Amino acid sequence: MGHQQLLLLGLGVIIVGIAVVVAINIFSVSSSQANRDATISDLTNLALSAQRFYRKSVASGGGGNTFTGWVIPLSVDTTVNGTYTAIVAAQTVTLIAKGIEKGNDGTGVVQATMVAGPERILSTTINN
Repeated sequence: MGHQQLLLLGLGVIIVGIAVVVAINIFSVSSSQANRDATISDLTNLALSAQRFYRKSVASGGGGNTFTGWVIPLSVDTTVNGTYTAIVAAQTVTLIAKGIEKGNDGTGVVQATMVAGPERILSTTINN
């Protein structure tokens, strides 16, 4: 092989290497965002479940205008998207999600917090 061919071969290997690194980074960011979106969707569903409990009468197995007594159903406290916990107060429920992908800091997992009131979701915060 001539010098020009070796130079072109080396340049081709470098370009392919850079392309692979860029593709891995894009995939990593994309999977992190997808996990974040999925955990927020799960939090929204849990908030709606808590609001249904709030509105349901005590005689029907609900809270009777209080969140006190609501718990995350065991079937959804851990999903393929992450794990979920709740801090229940009389008029608010704070839901915390921990995802499975690395978050914005690159070391810890995706995390989000949602606060739900009786009528609406009060806030959603992306923690990582």
